[in-house]
Amino acid sequence: MKKTVAFIVVVALLALLGWRLYLKITTVKGENKRPDLAVAVGVGPVQKATIRDLGFFTGSLIAKSEFIVAPKIAGRLEKITVDIGDSVEHDQLIAELDDDEYVQQVDQAQADLEVSKASVEEAVSALDAAQLELNRAKLLKEKHIIADADFDAIDYKLKAAVAQHKMAGAQVAQKEAALRAAEVRKSYTRISASWEDGKGTWIVGQRLANQGTMLRANDPIVSLLNISELTAVISVAERDYPKLKPDQIVSITTDAFPGKTFAGKVERVAPLVLV
Repeated sequence: MKKTVAFIVVVALLALLGWRLYLKITTVKGENKRPDLAVAVGVGPVQKATIRDLGFFTGSLIAKSEFIVAPKIAGRLEKITVDIGDSVEHDQLIAELDDDEYVQQVDQAQADLEVSKASVEEAVSALDAAQLELNRAKLLKEKHIIADADFDAIDYKLKAAVAQHKMAGAQVAQKEAALRAAEVRKSYTRISASWEDGKGTWIVGQRLANQGTMLRANDPIVSLLNISELTAVISVAERDYPKLKPDQIVSITTDAFPGKTFAGKVERVAPLVLV
């Protein structure tokens, strides 16, 4: 009897527990159920419009062209006339090297030239004297007063004088060339900026040497930039690469000019995608 009562009590408790569980689940489902609400919609005519596929890329701006100003000869940098950001005109003086050695070379070449010119004058005098002597010898020979051997010696002397005169003239030409070369080397101590078309104004981008620096030939002094036009070099992902074509119109912004937009176009597209 006692066992039957206990069994009935356990069954009743289980039934009560199951009923409460059912009520709880039903309540939760009712709370999560959204009420049926009407949704407002707008109706309008069908229209055609252009859909723009805009891409935003970052890159770097580079100058249209750039070159390095450097000396053709070695020397100590005595003076530099420009600094970073300065404007530079065509053939403007950029720097000067110590020219003492080259001035001395010019003076030496000039002195050598003067010596050669004096040798020419001496050779001309000797040639004139030899010519007069030969003329007299011809008169004597006609009168059979001078021996053939003596006449031949005088004639040889004239030919030697002619050769000496030619040699002296050649030495003058050689010394003149040496003087011009020395003057050209001296002119290289004044370093100017020049470019092919000679137009426009360039900007000093970097100053690469200071006053007093010992420079070798072709050591850089400053870099000059032509920023009349700028090129934006950008990198794109592989998925965007097929979208880019030459002559596409683009807009460029830069932090240097906030709020300002510059117009441009795609100049060229690299034939490969860098990973």
